[in-house]
Amino acid sequence: MERKIEITNKAVAELLSKATEYLQPNPAYRARLGMLNTVSKIRGQVKTTGYPQTEGLLGDCMLRYGRELGEDSVFGTALMDVGESMKQMAEVKDSLDINVKQNFIDPLQLLQDKDLKEIGHHLKKLEGRRLDYDYKKKRLGKIPDEEVKQAVEKFEESKELAERSMFNFLENDIEQVSQLLVFIQSALDYHKQSTEILEDLQDKLQNRINIASSRPRQEFKPKPVIRTPLDVSHGQQQNGVSFSPSVKSTGSTLHLDQPCCQALFDFEPENEGELGFKEGDLITLTNQIDENWYEGMLNGQSGFFPISYVAVVVPLPQ
Repeated sequence: MERKIEITNKAVAELLSKATEYLQPNPAYRARLGMLNTVSKIRGQVKTTGYPQTEGLLGDCMLRYGRELGEDSVFGTALMDVGESMKQMAEVKDSLDINVKQNFIDPLQLLQDKDLKEIGHHLKKLEGRRLDYDYKKKRLGKIPDEEVKQAVEKFEESKELAERSMFNFLENDIEQVSQLLVFIQSALDYHKQSTEILEDLQDKLQNRINIASSRPRQEFKPKPVIRTPLDVSHGQQQNGVSFSPSVKSTGSTLHLDQPCCQALFDFEPENEGELGFKEGDLITLTNQIDENWYEGMLNGQSGFFPISYVAVVVPLPQ
């Protein structure tokens, strides 16, 4: 029994690590995933993870460029179709993360922190009393018989407690099987929903190809060049003529000797902890989370935002 308990203890510890990594390979997001249980107790039922899914980031990118291309572009409308589907898959992935965290990872954590920890306490106590019994047994005749008797009784008491706790734990391992079933059901539900979204998207894209293929080809007609005077102003030099580009003012003061960037597009935060801004805003850079996300400050607010939405003015120190 003791060997099975030892293996179970190691298995639970590694499963906790690997299951969390399976849900979120990104270390920063794994840390936020670990906070979901705390958040659920404070706010009630959790509906979002609080960190962006890769599907959602890809969806945002596709939607942005699809809108820029416009509805008269076949590629642009297709990008918007795929972007919307990616956003839906991000929501499904949120549900998977939350379900697995609350119904598989958290019960395993409780198993490690309570049941296995209690068994470990009994085994440690048993080992201490065994050593005490062995010591007094060797000194039999040199110490009172009553002390030896008490040592035997304590050793037998600890032995029974340890064995009973291990027996009860191993007899109830159906609970761990039930948790594994919940994990598999959550993964299956995720893949089913993802398959439905992708199959629907496949039909949409095929339909767009059919419609585009049936349209008559248009002939290229060059537009006449309208010559206008070059509008320039003082500032910089271009081809020998000075000019100054227009820069949108954000109303905030920013010293350009510190790391900062300028927003290329409007960004509306969708999750807690994200930093919203408008095109042209100057944002102080405080950290680069990964290859896709910066952390920065704007107007006293701090948060995360996509790297693809900004142009770096003063880079972060290496």
